[in-house]
Amino acid sequence: MDALIKTLRTNKPDAKTAEAKLPERPAELDPSEFLAAAVRADRPRPSRAEAEAAVTTLLHYIGEEPSREGLVDTPRRVVEAFDELYQGYHQCPAEVLDRTFGETAGYDDFVLIRDIEFTSQCEHHMMPFYGKAHIAYTPVERVVGLSKLARLTDIFARRLQTQEHLTAQIAAAIDEILKPRGVAVMIEAEHTCMSVRGVAKHGAVTFTSRFTGMFRDNPAEQSRFLSMVRAPQR
Repeated sequence: MDALIKTLRTNKPDAKTAEAKLPERPAELDPSEFLAAAVRADRPRPSRAEAEAAVTTLLHYIGEEPSREGLVDTPRRVVEAFDELYQGYHQCPAEVLDRTFGETAGYDDFVLIRDIEFTSQCEHHMMPFYGKAHIAYTPVERVVGLSKLARLTDIFARRLQTQEHLTAQIAAAIDEILKPRGVAVMIEAEHTCMSVRGVAKHGAVTFTSRFTGMFRDNPAEQSRFLSMVRAPQR
């Protein structure tokens, strides 16, 4: 994972003046999708025993015998794996970005973190898709710790997802919570629901992007973001 920070520009415009020129940005997603944990503590849930019984039923469905030695503990292991793979439902994105830092020495360019590796699960087939996220934002006076953007990516990735929705949620959360001058998110991923089943096209990569604020309104900033994302590794 590379963190890239551009150098300071000279003759910068007044921050308040620059902000005033940006058009009002309406919310593009329901805030409940990215400001809080997806599962409330008071929401009824099946017991662990019921979840393990459901796995046993699926083993019977595919033609297996759950009582054989190799499968005796499989229902327990699958439920434990689900607890890990889908822990994002119980984590709050807003809490990850709640601490910022003001010592920026007047920094006015965007901050880019590229090559954030992630693994998620397709909501259509419950099969993995994995790849890299590239995130940039232009701060207003305060910045967030770089690791927080990677943690934010993991929170949304550890839920049943589509790549398009994952991209939109990451951008919306940063835009709403940090209120920067702009956000850019690009995700590239391979989907096993396409590479190991169905058309079985191994190696096909899907790209999605989302831009807000100055990245959405200024093609030059989009191009600069994309060129830095595609720059070769050093």
